[in-house]
Amino acid sequence: MQYDAKTPEDYLDQLDSDWRRSKLLELRDLIISVAPELKESIHYKMLGYGDGTTFAFHLNAQSGYVSLYVGNISRIDPAGELLSGLNLGKGCVRFTKTKQVDEGRVGEFIDRAYQLWKAGEKMGC
Repeated sequence: MQYDAKTPEDYLDQLDSDWRRSKLLELRDLIISVAPELKESIHYKMLGYGDGTTFAFHLNAQSGYVSLYVGNISRIDPAGELLSGLNLGKGCVRFTKTKQVDEGRVGEFIDRAYQLWKAGEKMGC
């Protein structure tokens, strides 16, 4: 889904109070705890986390899942050990209603992605 939000607060206000909101907020808290200096803003009609010019993460609530966008997952986790058992695309992790954010090692994955982004490593697809 796309939200016509101008600010992160507006984006969060538009979310339905259901499992998607809970999962998105849990992922948001993980990102903020790992990288509190990242600015939260609206980018591509999603929540974006970066320095204002480049972005390390995006979050979006779709109709059937919540997405964490990170660029190319295999550049962050080449062995595929951190996100085992989760629904993955090339550059996103999808959390459905039945998948918990604390399944796998999502916090560790976010930290690794942030460290690579901060070092200026290419993370894109």
